Amino acid sequence: MPVYIAMLRGINVGPHKRMKMEKLRASCEALGCQQVKTYIQSGNVVLQAAKLSASSLAERMQKGIVADFGFSSDVILRTREELQKIVTRNPLLKEPGIDPSKLHVVFLSETPAPSAVKKLEALTLAPDRVRVSGKEIYFHFPNGVSGSSLWKHDLDRVLSVTGTMRNWRTVCALDHMAAESA
Repeated sequence: MPVYIAMLRGINVGPHKRMKMEKLRASCEALGCQQVKTYIQSGNVVLQAAKLSASSLAERMQKGIVADFGFSSDVILRTREELQKIVTRNPLLKEPGIDPSKLHVVFLSETPAPSAVKKLEALTLAPDRVRVSGKEIYFHFPNGVSGSSLWKHDLDRVLSVTGTMRNWRTVCALDHMAAESA
């Protein structure tokens, strides 16, 4: 069975949209998913599911979240193979002066328009760095996310695409978990 990585947007970040990971695992299992594992409390799930398109599985999970938790959350999915490529092809890791602890990846629901990418690149000011690759955006924020040039910009609005950000440590941990689940 294929391995998928689901990243829920906006879970357990503030006082709203709170969920316990054991209940999230049960919700995924009720959809027929197997070997469901979560990572930290921010809605990261590694699971096996019947071969479906990522969009079909994400839609089923989103409906399950509404039914089981009473609120909605966007679910961004990647296959194990896609996540492996995201990790191994991070273009910022090849650049000098990059601190991996300051790397982040935004996982998008779809590829942004070229004009949106240009707008994002124009808003990203040094020392921050950005590289867009398909449905992923790689960021290096040497002063942290809250100290970045993009802190006050709504990326969904800039890109006209929904996304969710994870730090590099989380991305690598999810990749490791997905490899173990294969």
